[in-house]
Amino acid sequence: MSKRILIFDDDVDILSICTYILEEQGWEVHTSAHCNNIDTTVRNIKPDVILMDNWIPDTGGVVATQTLKRQEDLKDIPVIYFSANNDIQTLAKQAGADTYLEKPFDLNELEVIITKMANK
Repeated sequence: MSKRILIFDDDVDILSICTYILEEQGWEVHTSAHCNNIDTTVRNIKPDVILMDNWIPDTGGVVATQTLKRQEDLKDIPVIYFSANNDIQTLAKQAGADTYLEKPFDLNELEVIITKMANK
């Protein structure tokens, strides 16, 4: 059974690249260009890992991640915060994310961090 990942990012190129790379690694990839009804989306997909962009419409990654981490049934899903923001470490901590990944990122680094979070 393949692992599921849910990627929240409004950059179509990032979604395409991540989807291609992760599907090659055997992941079942789901994407969203916004974080409307994020708790419902996550409950429907039941991902093993979430990649969360900082600039995701509509509420932004910090609020979206905090929303997930407040839900008893969703709080244990690892969230990898990813952004080109130069203060990503602080933002990830503020959001309650499990770890972070700076954009632009190396594709091998992407695979390593996702695999590590999936096996927590």
